[in-house]
Amino acid sequence: MLDSILESLHVLSLPTKTDFRGVTFREVALFEGPAGWAEFSPFLEYDENECIPWLVSAVESATQSAPAPIRDSIPVNATLPAVNGIERISEILSWYPGCSTVKIKAGKNLQEDLQRIEHVRMVVPNAKIRIDVNGAWSVEEAIRAISEIRQGGIIEYVEQPCSTIEDLRKLKKLLKADVLIAGDEVLRKSPKPLDINLNEVVDILMLKVAPLGGISQSLRIAKKHGLPVVVSSALESAIGISYGLKLAAVLPELPFACGLGTGQLLGADVASLGIIDGAIAVGSPSPEAKALDEYATSLERLDYWKERIRKTWVAGAQDWIAKEGWVW
Repeated sequence: MLDSILESLHVLSLPTKTDFRGVTFREVALFEGPAGWAEFSPFLEYDENECIPWLVSAVESATQSAPAPIRDSIPVNATLPAVNGIERISEILSWYPGCSTVKIKAGKNLQEDLQRIEHVRMVVPNAKIRIDVNGAWSVEEAIRAISEIRQGGIIEYVEQPCSTIEDLRKLKKLLKADVLIAGDEVLRKSPKPLDINLNEVVDILMLKVAPLGGISQSLRIAKKHGLPVVVSSALESAIGISYGLKLAAVLPELPFACGLGTGQLLGADVASLGIIDGAIAVGSPSPEAKALDEYATSLERLDYWKERIRKTWVAGAQDWIAKEGWVW
């Protein structure tokens, strides 16, 4: 299987339209298997152990048919990076036609966060607002920030306000159910996401299909924790996003818009996943030949990704895949 992956590998560098958490180009590795195209795109700072679930997810996508969907399109939120200025905010939100929910990156500068939220409310007056903090706040900072943010209006939920389970539990107790908390890094950064206890820690699970190890594993995690779910992306190309859409399509309930519209932050993509009336259709796109050529990286970068896959395979992906019983 490893040889088949490496033989069909394409590595692309896709530009972003804006600086997104320091990313201005997104490198992604694509390969094709008997069940379709797959994406392996862990961020460059991740070591081989953190890359294991990403490769497992890609192999599942390449070798296994997704479960039968119960919905054919997925409502998505607009994603607003940490930018300032109402004109820039208006421009970015215009990339998300029909989206009535806006996820706002926050956590570095509260006054700038408050201004950004205020501008979003001006541009989309009836939008549902959710805040993504990426674990940047202490408990005390979270209490103060959430209090100030809520003075401007209702927020749907706050995603990963604090970094640790212990701090999230303290925060949830202090908030007294006044604000919903979604858990992202606390779940996907855990070496054993099925074993952690999220009782009285978070109200919502953020499922990112690649960092968690694919659709099968994500469904196990959702069933284990028994919480409402939002499916989100890890800034993948259309190939990776399509796998997140397939996960969202099979969940028994989907009470919130999903964070799967991040392809709008890319200046170029390998296939089209258009947003129509705030939703994206579920499908199995293939990369366009022109994109594979135009955005291909150097042979040096191709070799780098091949070696990264080899190391990840040996570090534990091979054993996980064998346990699942997937074959090429």
